[in-house]
Amino acid sequence: MLKKTYECFAVEIEDKIAYIKMNRADALNTMTRAFWNELPEIVRAIDRDALARVIVISSTGKHFSAGMDLANFSGGSGEKSDPYVRAEKFRSDIRQIQSSFNALEDARMPVLFACHGGVIGGAIDMITAGDIRWCTADAWFSIMETNIAMTADVGTFPRLQRYIPEGWAKQMAYTGEKISAEKAKEIGLVNDVFETHEEMMDFVMGKAREIASKDPLAVTGCKTLINYGRDHSTADVLDYIGVWNAGMIPPSHMQEAFKARMEKREAEYPDLLPLRDTPM
Repeated sequence: MLKKTYECFAVEIEDKIAYIKMNRADALNTMTRAFWNELPEIVRAIDRDALARVIVISSTGKHFSAGMDLANFSGGSGEKSDPYVRAEKFRSDIRQIQSSFNALEDARMPVLFACHGGVIGGAIDMITAGDIRWCTADAWFSIMETNIAMTADVGTFPRLQRYIPEGWAKQMAYTGEKISAEKAKEIGLVNDVFETHEEMMDFVMGKAREIASKDPLAVTGCKTLINYGRDHSTADVLDYIGVWNAGMIPPSHMQEAFKARMEKREAEYPDLLPLRDTPM
């Protein structure tokens, strides 16, 4: 179950849509320790308990997010300890942080991002772990880590180059430059650009409602197979699709879809089932 309040997020679930909003506008929605703990907790609870059919994530204030809070790098590293032991701890800490965004990709339901202002550093890692991205005309995107002598390490590189040409991924990474909303659309990082935040949210929530009206089993099948397809050969994907449909193609859901079309009404589909907290 979801908590009622979070330090970094506000969460609403209505009409089978989970709406997650970053709410630390005064701090530019930087990614604090609480952020890294709360985000996967929220997303995994929605997924585990089948609380929604689609997740929408947006933000507040001037920027979508200024990325990692630098306080994450201070304290607790054991400056006097063995350097190799410190390195192992740092690697383990990074893996834990990476898992926070993996939750977005692992969720059974689509995750939609509505971006505005600066989408900076860790925010690039975050949005590329989702399924679809849109932004306002004032949005800009930067792999900022390069500008502070770091290499992005929370998911940008394995994911960004799946959405945009490799040359653009390298240009953004090597230079740390800002790219505009229009350029982001041109290279495929976002699907569309809107003049105002209100216009964008109207559109994104409309798409969320459209997705929520579809058969959840079909939608999660699409997400699973598209993600699988990125990392496997065509032959492997075709075989997996066959196995998936052999076990989960739903004649009764298809009959409901056809019947609803004929009767000019919304189809009614069963929700995904909650998952067990631990294996049987």
